[in-house]
Amino acid sequence: MALDRKQTPNDLNAFWMPFTANRQFKKAPRMFVAAKDMHYTTSDGRQVLDGTAGLWCCNAGHCRPKITEAIQKQAAELDYAPAFQMGHPIAFELANRLIDIAPQGIEHVFYTNSGSESVETALKLAIGYHRARGDGARTRLIGRERGYHGVNFGGISVGGIVTNRKMFGTLLAGVDHMPHTHLPQLNAFTKGQPE
Repeated sequence: MALDRKQTPNDLNAFWMPFTANRQFKKAPRMFVAAKDMHYTTSDGRQVLDGTAGLWCCNAGHCRPKITEAIQKQAAELDYAPAFQMGHPIAFELANRLIDIAPQGIEHVFYTNSGSESVETALKLAIGYHRARGDGARTRLIGRERGYHGVNFGGISVGGIVTNRKMFGTLLAGVDHMPHTHLPQLNAFTKGQPE
């Protein structure tokens, strides 16, 4: 049975939505059913500007034919290959292309699936670097007040949005937060800040 993507599902209980007041959402669900270029389409046909590029992963826009075709072509050849003791030529080709356009001194690429995974990896690399140098006592991690650093354990720990941490109590030990750089007089087009 094909899903009718234009309808609100009869049962909204199975999907626990992140960063969403789920009870409130279930009383008045808002659904996106399609996307094209820089807009989403809602279930009632309205166009909504995607000002965050699909949470920063659709920077070139949604459903671009050239990108869709490239994804389909690659998925038909090799949809996924783990990078544990095996490689794939296209992964190396892309890494070399990225290094060619990267600033001087960046010589390696480490792929991750999300910003949250990138932050977790960076935290591990920082600690591992100091341990490899024989300075394993250097474990202080520093985030920025009001800064968003992802949804995983380490990212929430160094993240500076207090409401994202409060229900979990103490997370990673040895975390400090630098003052934020929010200057309202220079950010005239923003409305509000995270608590």
